[in-house]
Amino acid sequence: MPMSQDISPVNSELVDHLARSSQVQWIETRPGQTYVKVLWLGSETGRWAVLFKWRKGYVAPPHKHLSAAHTFVLSGRLRVRDGILEPGDYVYEPNGMVHEETTALEDTEYLFICDGPVLFFDDREITGYFGWEQLHQLRESISG
Repeated sequence: MPMSQDISPVNSELVDHLARSSQVQWIETRPGQTYVKVLWLGSETGRWAVLFKWRKGYVAPPHKHLSAAHTFVLSGRLRVRDGILEPGDYVYEPNGMVHEETTALEDTEYLFICDGPVLFFDDREITGYFGWEQLHQLRESISG
């Protein structure tokens, strides 16, 4: 039976994006401490999806999410605020969430999907900004 409404895409150039994470190269971001696999970058929205790998003892500095973020722990354990995230744990962090340090209690891998950038700071000033553009530059730096 034919549908009563046309549900075909308005934009005929829409395509899916498949990232085979086993074939994506780890990019070392802090020597011997942190690595990232860029799975997807949405330049039109600022959204991005990555796998992070943190070595035991790595401490991420205080930061503020300038958009919502989703975290799913695949292996290891992270101390986030007053809690411990373990394999299988999922966390949604709303836009504006502020963190003190986040610590890898074990070697940890997690999926991180963020709707925009993250702002890093210390007691005196902004120390860094991380979003899809920085990930794009990282990925380009290893591909030539």
